[in-house]
Amino acid sequence: MYIRLRNQAIRLVATLVLRILPESKSIAMMIDCDLLLCWGAIHRKVIKGQAIFYEGDNALFYYQVVRGRVKMVNTNEEGKEFIQGFFGDGDAFGEPPLFDGNGYPATAIAEEDTILIRLRKDNFLQLLKDNFEIHFAFTQLLASRLRFKSILSKELSCHGPEPRITTLIHLFKHASNVPDHMRYKVNLTRQQIADMTGLRVETVIRVIRVLYGKGRVLLEKGKIYV
Repeated sequence: MYIRLRNQAIRLVATLVLRILPESKSIAMMIDCDLLLCWGAIHRKVIKGQAIFYEGDNALFYYQVVRGRVKMVNTNEEGKEFIQGFFGDGDAFGEPPLFDGNGYPATAIAEEDTILIRLRKDNFLQLLKDNFEIHFAFTQLLASRLRFKSILSKELSCHGPEPRITTLIHLFKHASNVPDHMRYKVNLTRQQIADMTGLRVETVIRVIRVLYGKGRVLLEKGKIYV
């Protein structure tokens, strides 16, 4: 049985989907669900607001979003959230602890009713060992996310509210592979922008108005475009 499933998995390697974003050199990744199922993965449904794992928990599974949206957050003693990132259809999340053996650096919460697929850590690591293409793709993915975090951390530590917000918005546009000359809808609320930049929501609202006055963003029915 194991050998048959392993052979099926090897044949399914060709169905690994990599969405390479040439403009930004960023990488989004989705491992075919059938391949994951061949390695013993299962589907899991989580409702909006439900925690998938908590900061500090041991990493026991590889997680991938089938349909829905997940955010990873840190919360301070006052209950204020700092959003580390959002993950949608096909995105993997929470992978670094699978490699370094430490606990999760943030809590994962479903932003809406979401269907996940998860694979036990040991099976996932063996899948990577047996499939170089997937292993290399994850190296690229992690490097891309590290670059994103490095740029954002620089802006958060060295600059004021306006550069923080404009950098965040343009990082998301760049990662979405939208050319500079095309309009991009920012799918973040003012509160989410605040939670990702460490600012108060009132500050974000004020800065967005300033950016609008300078012609650096557009506002339509409360939505932000660049």
